[in-house]
Amino acid sequence: MNEDKRVSQETSSEIAVRMVGISKSFGTLKALDHVDLTVRKGTIHALLGENGAGKSTLMKILYGLYTKDEGEIEIMGEPCEIKNPKQAIALGIGMVHQHFMLVENMTIAENIVLGSEVTKSLGRLDREKMIHTIREFGEQYGLEVDPEAVIMDVSVATQQRVEILKALYRGADILILDEPTAVLTPQEIDNLIVTMKRLVAGGKTVIIITHKLKEIMASSEYCTIIRRGKVVDTVRVENVTEKELASMMVGREVMLTTDKEKAAPAETVMEINHLTVKDSRGIEKVRDLSLYIKRGEILAIAGVDGNGQTELIEAITGLRKSESGEIIVNGQHVENGLPSDTHKAGIRTIHEDRHKRGLVLDFQVGENLILEAYKRKQFSGRSKLLSWKKINRYGKGQIDRFDIRPGECVTQRAKELSGGNQQKVIIARVVEQEPDLLIACQPTRGLDVGAIEFVRNALVEQRDEGRAVLLISYELDEVLDLADRINVIYNGQIVADLDPEQTDEQAIGLLMAGGTA
Repeated sequence: MNEDKRVSQETSSEIAVRMVGISKSFGTLKALDHVDLTVRKGTIHALLGENGAGKSTLMKILYGLYTKDEGEIEIMGEPCEIKNPKQAIALGIGMVHQHFMLVENMTIAENIVLGSEVTKSLGRLDREKMIHTIREFGEQYGLEVDPEAVIMDVSVATQQRVEILKALYRGADILILDEPTAVLTPQEIDNLIVTMKRLVAGGKTVIIITHKLKEIMASSEYCTIIRRGKVVDTVRVENVTEKELASMMVGREVMLTTDKEKAAPAETVMEINHLTVKDSRGIEKVRDLSLYIKRGEILAIAGVDGNGQTELIEAITGLRKSESGEIIVNGQHVENGLPSDTHKAGIRTIHEDRHKRGLVLDFQVGENLILEAYKRKQFSGRSKLLSWKKINRYGKGQIDRFDIRPGECVTQRAKELSGGNQQKVIIARVVEQEPDLLIACQPTRGLDVGAIEFVRNALVEQRDEGRAVLLISYELDEVLDLADRINVIYNGQIVADLDPEQTDEQAIGLLMAGGTA
C-alpha cells in the first residue's frame, strides 16, 4: 500500500478526486467495503478488477447514479455530496458508459448538445454555432467527427468519440471511461489511448475502468486494484508487470496464454461455398465467401468489425437469408433455413451480444440454463409441466461445475450477475448440449482476466472433445492464442487461410486492412 499512502499525502491542490471509506450495499450484497481512492490531477488513473469487483459501482457513486451508504468525497479539494448526475456534471465530472447513451436517428451534433442546446431568437436551435463549436472541440482534442452525420450510420469508435465530446461540451474536467475498449479494434484502441493522453496534456483527468492489462500498461500512470469490494493496492504502473496486476486482481496466479495440445482435426463439419449475404439496407456484406471447419479444431475469423462477420454468423444460424451460395453442416444444407434447422444440424452459438441474444435478462439463472433444453423430460414433473425443483437442482449443479458466482444464484435474475458470470451461464447452457459446431462470437468481450482464462480453456476443452469451434474475435492476441487455423476476412471475403505458428499480429493486421502480408 506504499504507493497509495504516498498519493494520499499529496496536497489538496494536486488531487482531482478523493474518495474515503466508501461503502455500498445492494440488499445483502456488500458491493463496496470502505474503499479509498485518490486520483491526481492531470493523470490517467486505471481502476482494475474482476467483473463484479465494484469498480463500476464506485464510479457510479462518483457520477451520482448511485448514492453511497458511507464515506466522503472531495472534488478538487472541496468536500461535496453527489446525489445525481446533474450535480456531478456541475462539479466538472463526465462519464462515458460502456453501453452508449445516444439517440440513433439524431445527428452527432444533436446528440452532443442534447439538453444543453444553443438557441437564437424565438428559441430556435442555432445549428451553425453548434456545428462550429463541435468542430473546434474535435480539433482541440483530436476527436474529429462529422457533426452532421447520423449516429446509426457511424462506427462504434466514432460513437465513443461522440460520448467523450458530449462530456467535454458540458464542461468535464474529470472524465470517467467505463470499459472504453471493449468494442474497439486494435487500431481504434491505439487511437483512444492517444486521445486520452491528449486530454491529460490539455489539463483533464481521466479515470479508466478496465480489466485489460495491456491497455493499462500502455495508457495509465496509476492503477487501483479492487477485489470483491475492497481495495487491494494502488500502484504506479511503470513499477509492475502485467502478470503482477493479474495476480492482484484475481488473488491467484493467472495464465495469460492458454495451454493446449496441437489439434488433431478429423472430418469436415461445416463447408460454406460461394456465400453472398446482404445486410438490412440491401448492401452486400458477405461476398462469394468460402470456408470450411473440421471436427477437433478451432478456426478463428480475424477481421475489423463491419467486414461481414455479423451477417455471416446470422446466415449460418438461420437469422438472415443469403442471396446465393450454400452452407452444409454434417451433410445437410442449412442455408436460408430457420434457427430450429441449425439446432437440429448440431450448431450452437455463443452470441456476440449476450444481453440481446444470449440471455433473457429478467429470467432466473436456472431458467436461462435450460432455455434450449426445457422440453427434456428431466425438467418435467408428473403433470408434464416444468418442475422448478428439478430445474433448480440442475441449475445448482451447473453453477458448481462452471463456477458461476455467487454460488447460490440459481433463483437470481440473469441481469443481476456480472458480465463474466452471465457469459458462464451461456457457456454452461451451450456446452451441455454437446454441439457438433460451436460458434463463439466475441466470447471474452468485456470480461476480466480470470473469466477470460475460464472461457478460453472451455473452448479448447470443446475442441479436445472432438467438436468444431468457430471463433469470431476482434482481439488478435486471442486469435493467435486459441486458433489452430486463422481465416482473415476483409470486405466480406476470406483473403487468407493462415497457420498461427507461421504468422504474427502485424501480418494479420495488414491483411485485415486490405493489404498483403
